[in-house]
Amino acid sequence: MGNEATNGRAVKVLNTAKTVFGRPFYETEGCLIYNLECLDVMGKLAERLPCCVDLTATSPPYNIGKEYEAKRPVEDYLDWCERWIKAIHALTNPAGAFWLNLGYFELPGKARAIPIPYLLWNRSPFYLVQEVVWNYGAGVAARTMLSPRNEKFLWYVKNPDAYTFNLDTIRDKDVKYPNQKKHGKLKCNQDGKNPTDVWQFPKVTSGAKRSSKERTPHPAQFPLAVIDRIVKGCSNTGQVVLDPFMGSGTTAVAALSNGRVVLGFEINAAYCEIAARRIEHHLRQERARAAQRELF
Repeated sequence: MGNEATNGRAVKVLNTAKTVFGRPFYETEGCLIYNLECLDVMGKLAERLPCCVDLTATSPPYNIGKEYEAKRPVEDYLDWCERWIKAIHALTNPAGAFWLNLGYFELPGKARAIPIPYLLWNRSPFYLVQEVVWNYGAGVAARTMLSPRNEKFLWYVKNPDAYTFNLDTIRDKDVKYPNQKKHGKLKCNQDGKNPTDVWQFPKVTSGAKRSSKERTPHPAQFPLAVIDRIVKGCSNTGQVVLDPFMGSGTTAVAALSNGRVVLGFEINAAYCEIAARRIEHHLRQERARAAQRELF
C-alpha cells in the first residue's frame, strides 16, 4: 500500500474516532489522545473500522499495586488482559503487529517474580514471532535474589506469513569491524548489524542527580529509544500506531517523530496531561530544528 492510500486510511481512522468518541482530550495533526478506558471503546472502533491499526505498542499495568492501578486477583487480571488483547487483534491490520511489554509479579506459593507474559501465552489470538529482552542498567537492588535488570517485550503479528518488518531501518551502527572482508567482499552490512533479541537501553531514571533528560512525572515511563525502534521496524510512514495505555506519551512521540499517525487511550487524566505537554514540547523542538535548517 502506497503512502497516499495509507495516509487516507489513517485520516479516516482519526475522523472515525472523533465521530465515535467525540472530542479528544488532546489533538494535534496526526494524533488523538482520549481520556477513556480502552476496553470501553476499542470494540466500538473495530465495529466501524475493523483491521484499521498497523501497529500497537503498549505497556499495561503490571498488577503490582502501583498508583495508577487497582490490584486484582491474578485470574481476574489475566482475564482482563485477554479481553483487551482480543480487542487489539480485532483492530489490527492483516500485516500489522502488536508489541506488548510486561514485567513481573508475585504468584503466591509459586513464584516471587514470574514474568507476566508466561501466564498469557495461551490467551492471545496473535502469532508470537519472538520474545525480546530489554536489558537496562539501573533498577532495584536485591539482597536475597539477583537484582532485576530486564523486562520482556512480546512481538506478535496477525499473519505469520506476511507482516511488516523493516530491518534496515533499525540496524545497529556499532559494528566492531565494519570494513572486514572475506574473499574481497565486506563481511557485514554497511548499514549496520541486526540488533538481536536483547536490547540494551537505559531506563528512564528519576532523582535530583541522576534523572533522565526525558523524565516526566509519570511513575513508569518508557525510554523513547525502545519504542522508536519498534515503530521504525514494524510500521511504515503514514500508518496508524495505537497505544491503549498511553501513560506518559512515549508511543505518541515516537510515532510522530517517524511520520506515523497515532491514536491513544489513557484512563488517568493527569497522565493525559503529561502526554499532551510532552507532545507539544516535542513539536516545538521539531519546529525549531526545521527553522534552523532553513537558515542554511
